Amino acid sequence: MSDPVVEAEKVGGGTPTGEYEGSQQVEILERPSGWKGFTSHPTVQVALLGFVCFMCPGMYNALSGLGGGGQVNPTAQANASSALYATFAFFGFFSGTISNVLGARATLMLGTLGYPLYISSFLVVNVHPNATAYVIASGAVLGVCAAMLWTAQGSLMMAYPTEAQKGLYIGIFWAIFNLGGVVGSAVAFAENFHSTANGVSNGTYIGFLVLTITGFFLPLLMTNPEMMTRTDGTRVVLVRHPSWKAEFLNLFIALRTDPWIVLLFPMFFASNYFYTWQFNDYNGAIFTIRARSLNNFVYWSAQIFGSVFIGYCILDKKRLRRRTRAFLGWVIVFPMVFIVHVWSYFYQKTYTRASEANNSNKIDIYDSSFPAHIWLMIFYGFLDSMWQTYAYWLMGAMSNDMAKLAVFTGFYKCLQSCGAAGVWRADGVGLPYMNIFISTWGLSAAGMLFAFPMVYFRVKDHTELEDETL
Repeated sequence: MSDPVVEAEKVGGGTPTGEYEGSQQVEILERPSGWKGFTSHPTVQVALLGFVCFMCPGMYNALSGLGGGGQVNPTAQANASSALYATFAFFGFFSGTISNVLGARATLMLGTLGYPLYISSFLVVNVHPNATAYVIASGAVLGVCAAMLWTAQGSLMMAYPTEAQKGLYIGIFWAIFNLGGVVGSAVAFAENFHSTANGVSNGTYIGFLVLTITGFFLPLLMTNPEMMTRTDGTRVVLVRHPSWKAEFLNLFIALRTDPWIVLLFPMFFASNYFYTWQFNDYNGAIFTIRARSLNNFVYWSAQIFGSVFIGYCILDKKRLRRRTRAFLGWVIVFPMVFIVHVWSYFYQKTYTRASEANNSNKIDIYDSSFPAHIWLMIFYGFLDSMWQTYAYWLMGAMSNDMAKLAVFTGFYKCLQSCGAAGVWRADGVGLPYMNIFISTWGLSAAGMLFAFPMVYFRVKDHTELEDETL
């Protein structure tokens, strides 16, 4: 076994000292001061990570939230999303391996490249309506890139904070990331406020394209994880670079050594499934383009408040034991699943795919029925942010090791994308809205029910040493 002091000197992260907890020596490093101390602070690094996702996935979310990618005919976008999540599902399973081999920061940069390509495809199809094959192909490429970006993001976000800060840091990231959706939606709303066409203008796509290109350069400002020290002086566990064969085996070792993660798989599967009904089959189906833009704006705004609420106010509440916080998070998210879906059911039963196909009388922002409908979008935003924050927090409660967290995040994104690929394809072939809605409701409820035994038996008040590594 290597000496922790020698290993700390290799990192160059400060002068190590030793403190003992029982028989286990805990390595404590002196954090750098001045400008370097500020730029390498975990909070600053998580904020920069949030801005990378603000520029890339945030703009993608703003576009997707308009329903059909802002297009009049949503079929091409639905099929592109199916291709996106199919490739995402495959590469997401191995993206933890890729992140460990290339390094999280390099993986993050590569992951940003697919977003401007995808957004450019909608600009192209606005000019050349027959170029739908380009939209679908760009969706497939984005799936590969998104798998890398989100795995790198997840492993960094969960490894930088101390145990007591994980909910706060997830909340900070989620708030900044979703601010991208807010800004993008605001741009779309302003650009299309006087539009009578039921699709967004070229100027909206150009604005999104510029922002996503900017996101590629932001990882250059981030500190290498190997040089990072947490706020309590403990170092971030180094990313290991073993052989590809060893990394492949880690996927199966993670399942064998920590099988409780399997109970989170239904929750993972449902975590992107519900977007299809919310964006295409509700927002995209029954609203005008400016109402869709405003709905999108409040949806992503609600995400900011929801993530901070559950992350900081609930999951990081220091006066409560971690197990208590885990149960409290479950008790908040599970009832919310039923509140929003019961509410949605009363709207969904009033329209079908056939009735909306040629309906030119869409709900507008000045209609008397609009306030109640927009409040549903706000509640959906709350639910989504709390769901995603809680899922990340549960994974973070299982380990603090970046390599293990990268594997967990790979499972998360793989299963999430499998669900999304299936439901986007179902939407692309015209499955009835009600069928998609009922399946969304059922999967969301099942995801929380399966997660409960894991919360009860696996979440501890502190992460034990044997939980740290593969």
